[in-house]
Amino acid sequence: MNAKVKTLDVLQNGQKSKIKKLNAKGKLLNKLLDMGFVNNVEVEVIREAPLFDPMELKLHNYNLSIRKSEAELIEVED
Repeated sequence: MNAKVKTLDVLQNGQKSKIKKLNAKGKLLNKLLDMGFVNNVEVEVIREAPLFDPMELKLHNYNLSIRKSEAELIEVED
C-alpha cells in the first residue's frame, strides 16, 4: 500500500508539519534550500493571501512567503 503523498500546499492555516522531501530541481531547489527548506524542519502555515497565493510560512524562527506552485514541490509528513 502506497500512502498518498502530502505536500505543503494542502496544509491549512495554523497547521504544522515536518519537511520530508523536496521535489524541485536546479535553481528552484537551490532557492528553497537557501530559504531553509531542509529535511525534518518543522514548518507552520501562518496564513494565505486572499486569493490563496502566496502562503506565509514560519520555519527556523522566521516568516517567509512562497507560491502554491512551489509549496506543491515540498513533501511533508502526516
